[in-house]
Amino acid sequence: MDKEFIFYTDLDGTLLDAKYSFIDALPALRDIKKKGIPLVFCTSKTRAEIEYYREEMDIEYPFISENGGAVFIPRGYFRDVKFDKVSGEYGVIELGTGYEELRRVLAEVGNRVDCVIRGFGDLSVEELMDVAGLDRRSAELSMMREYDEPFIMECSDAEKGRVVEFIGERGLCYTRGGLFHHLTGDNDKGRAVNILTELFRVNGFGGTTVGLGDSCNDFPMLEEVDVPVLVRKPGGGFADFTREGLVKTEGVGPVGWNKAVLDLLGGLY
Repeated sequence: MDKEFIFYTDLDGTLLDAKYSFIDALPALRDIKKKGIPLVFCTSKTRAEIEYYREEMDIEYPFISENGGAVFIPRGYFRDVKFDKVSGEYGVIELGTGYEELRRVLAEVGNRVDCVIRGFGDLSVEELMDVAGLDRRSAELSMMREYDEPFIMECSDAEKGRVVEFIGERGLCYTRGGLFHHLTGDNDKGRAVNILTELFRVNGFGGTTVGLGDSCNDFPMLEEVDVPVLVRKPGGGFADFTREGLVKTEGVGPVGWNKAVLDLLGGLY
């Protein structure tokens, strides 16, 4: 009998390469689908962006949006779940702070420091396309935010430290992703993973959880899974994360992701 898994995965820089392609991960994606293994996206991306990739990869499992801002569960997927709200085809467990409040605090912080801060809400679609290398459709989907405000700041390291300090004073949280800084509520990927894993276990799952990520905002997720996998970055290095049992990929992005997943499915870890 095959070993039972749940794979939690980041997208940018992990399952997706710098051009937002997952073609190099197709062998592992096909094997996961064939075996019926849950593949849960756990990313800073919005619900709208995630839905696009779920359709592209033909995936129907629950997912975690905007750095643990919310857990989206297809209605009827689990029994006896108490949701904070129902939105379309999903029951939603909300963990994050609303977007308008995040925008208000970011503006307040920007007025207190000698730092140019621009959040997604300050950028035009064209500016975001240029900064993030996105096409128009992807940029528009990424601006449909609910629980996380990515931002750019141009200033000294000392002023950046003050930004982080002021965010903490407002009871909110800061993290760093691949391209952007992120302002969120008291939520992270790890807390969301714990909640979703417990739902899987209550509903009969008894296997191994795996987390795959490449950046600082993935660390809480990597702390909470049974097998943490750190994906190599394009420059050849890794984010500064250590933990007992940590697996580091040989390849970059989806190339490393693909081999790590196939190795796990093949019992090499």
